Amino acid sequence: MSRSVISLERSTEAKKAAACPLEAIVSEAAKVIAPLWPISAFIARHPWMGMENKSFVDAADRLQEAYGIDLYPPMAVFHAALSKGEIDVSFIERRLQRWLDDEPLPAPRHEAERLCRALLWNDAVPEEALQMPKLIELAAAMPLRSVSIRTRSVRLGLEKRLDQQMIKWCKLFYDRGEAVWALPHREHGFYGSWRRLAPLDPSLSKEERKRLFDWPHHPEEALQRALEQLGVQDEEAVAYLEAHLLALPGWAGMMVWQSRRAGDEIGGLINYLAVRLSLEWVFTAPHLPLKEEENEDDRAVGPLLAAWIHWGGMTLDDWRRLPLEDRQARLVFADRFWRIGRRHLWLEAWEDTYEAKLKEAVLTRQPEEPKEQAAAQLLFCIDVRSEPFRRHVEAVGPFETYGCAGFFGLPIQTRVLDSDDAHPSCPAIVAPRHEINETASPETAAPYRRRRDLFRFVGRTFKKIKQHLLAGLLLPEMSGPWLGLHTIARSAAPAWAGQAIHQAEMSAQQKPKTTLSLDCQGHDETTGLPIGLTKEEQVQYVKQLLVNIGLTSSFAPLVVVCGHESETTNNPYASALDCGACGGAAGAFNARVFAALANLPHVRDGLAKEGIVIPDETVFVAAEHITTVDELRWVEVPPLSEAAEAAFRQLKQALAGVSRQANAERMAKLPHVGAMPRDPVAEARRRAVDWSEIRPEWGLAGNAAFLIGRRALTKGVHLDGRVFLHSYDWREDPTGEALAGIIAGPATVGQWINLQYYASTVAPNYYGSGDKTTQTVTGGIGVMQGNGSDLLAGLPWQSVAASDREWFHSPLRLLVIIEAPSSYIERLLDENSEFRRKVQNGWLRLASIDPDSGAWVNWEAGRLASVQQR
Repeated sequence: MSRSVISLERSTEAKKAAACPLEAIVSEAAKVIAPLWPISAFIARHPWMGMENKSFVDAADRLQEAYGIDLYPPMAVFHAALSKGEIDVSFIERRLQRWLDDEPLPAPRHEAERLCRALLWNDAVPEEALQMPKLIELAAAMPLRSVSIRTRSVRLGLEKRLDQQMIKWCKLFYDRGEAVWALPHREHGFYGSWRRLAPLDPSLSKEERKRLFDWPHHPEEALQRALEQLGVQDEEAVAYLEAHLLALPGWAGMMVWQSRRAGDEIGGLINYLAVRLSLEWVFTAPHLPLKEEENEDDRAVGPLLAAWIHWGGMTLDDWRRLPLEDRQARLVFADRFWRIGRRHLWLEAWEDTYEAKLKEAVLTRQPEEPKEQAAAQLLFCIDVRSEPFRRHVEAVGPFETYGCAGFFGLPIQTRVLDSDDAHPSCPAIVAPRHEINETASPETAAPYRRRRDLFRFVGRTFKKIKQHLLAGLLLPEMSGPWLGLHTIARSAAPAWAGQAIHQAEMSAQQKPKTTLSLDCQGHDETTGLPIGLTKEEQVQYVKQLLVNIGLTSSFAPLVVVCGHESETTNNPYASALDCGACGGAAGAFNARVFAALANLPHVRDGLAKEGIVIPDETVFVAAEHITTVDELRWVEVPPLSEAAEAAFRQLKQALAGVSRQANAERMAKLPHVGAMPRDPVAEARRRAVDWSEIRPEWGLAGNAAFLIGRRALTKGVHLDGRVFLHSYDWREDPTGEALAGIIAGPATVGQWINLQYYASTVAPNYYGSGDKTTQTVTGGIGVMQGNGSDLLAGLPWQSVAASDREWFHSPLRLLVIIEAPSSYIERLLDENSEFRRKVQNGWLRLASIDPDSGAWVNWEAGRLASVQQR
């Protein structure tokens, strides 16, 4: 069927946009894109975060009809899921009946139901129905207006040239020292530097450069003038700017990130749009004004009309007798259901099936017999990759595990030893409040600095020689034999060579023993953040996390705080596999800070006054879960008590078997492994150091649910690495404050991750980043396909698919499950309007488990409506 859309009237958003100030218009248009972090701190981003005021289905309809961006899997994927038993047919029928009950129908119920059920299961109208006499004549008589947005440059076929110009200027402006020459006038901002240099740009013709002679020097004036010169009416301004932002959403997203980082919400986008629309006017000026577009796609009505006749139980005479308004309404109904409605029902049935299986696994589990007191308690990140590892740890000994956000509730930015830059080590939605520095004594730091400086000197020298006109000619003769041997070794014996190089790098980068600036030490000169924490803050941060996860008593002798990190080689997306809660960095630093705070005597005294008594024999140690190889590595182990030492030995002995079991489970999911390797640990290590490995691990692919509750609820349940697990005990949270914090922080990050994977799967050409093997790192900030594409904002295809034709990630919206009484959920929805909107508009799904009755409660439209809203 055609993708053209029947529109009856202008959208309300367009009407509201009329006569709005420029800043308001740009701000409204910016909702269709999301900020994009640099590749060095690549984190999950929810591509539609600005559109959550609309329902998911309406946002999907808007993006599909206006810009051709499809938010649903193709029907072939739904049929494949059905054949694998991932979709229960009964849920499809149930969803259809509910949808028919809620939707305004343009025809009697039985006719609309027949049509919709047929469209659910058929991908095309039968050919004989399309060949009915008089069908084409009737279809041609129906008015059809497409609402797709076409800019002036698109209508004239100049969009490729415009995109190329924008990519060129964005690459120059955002380069992080990779280019030989820096862009002049960068201090004047994106538009300012472009305005000074564009009249000298040889890629513009003489006439085009002349048009810029008296062009405004301020971006706001330039954007306003460009809109006027292009003939963009006030009511279409928002949609027109949306189309330009969606033309290169990656570079536009980078503008948003840089602008917000500087404290200016939309200043960067005004600069970006000023350049883009100025160039559009320069290119299209000789052709303006353009004639009004004529809609010639009357044939699109044919399949819709044929569907009503063939499946709706009508004849052509019945159709002729209908009033014009009724005919048009029926066509609009069929068109939207064909494009959006039926696939939304399939998606909901897929989600319902997964929820039903998860519900059965959780609620029918066999309660475990009480075991001996835990020898060790391990705090893991909620990351779905932790779930299998936690399950195997608990199975081998008297060990308990807890889940929390991997930054451990510490809103900090970290500055590692001798670093010039501080890295925000907390979620993107959390602003750092403190800085923690790493320092070392001059005696122990001197050898490390000499090694580091030597490596830096060699790297800088190699780069300068490579970029030098004459010296670069000698570089192949000088480096060729060594780099050739390096290439042969890494290609012919990737495991051996990769491991040897990895060990050499680790030895060279081995830092001396360092200390952390945990106590207040003034403020950072550049950011103004306090360095360290006050004693009261130290107590409160430790208390907050322990209360949130329900660990306030019965402490084991050993408490292991586990950050996580991924080990990969030759992978621009390495940070995407690290901890999103730590801003795309490894979680070891935060684990070390939290463990150190929890061991401080005055912190424990403060906690005791708050009712949390940690025994003297309990020691907190920092570790790191290496997700690529499923190993636990020790980051910092302070002096241990006798009981903690015994627990430490017991845990270390068990970890080798845990690693083997977890890797065996993970290897079974990875493609191209073949038969299960005899040594899954060795295979995992090879994949981590092999520079040709495009899929060292699956990352967070497969994520589908976020469970907030006690570990007893899921202990021993095989969740297949698809569930974020956040520990929570509602009995420790009478005010609901801890639950509200989990929803506002970790659950929101989980939703971002979920929708990042969803978008990269269903629309890889738009929201993904294509094939890893053909990507190019540009300017040190991101990746492109080739040397002139958009800045790619999503995940590579290899992160979500097993092959070109087989998806691995199931694109389901996140299911949030909370173990708490219904009164807690009602209070949460009442007080948190943003979370309520996410649930109400279908950006995530919500269920709860009553801790007393064990009842599973779905919070959908009917139940949500009964909750009072402030």
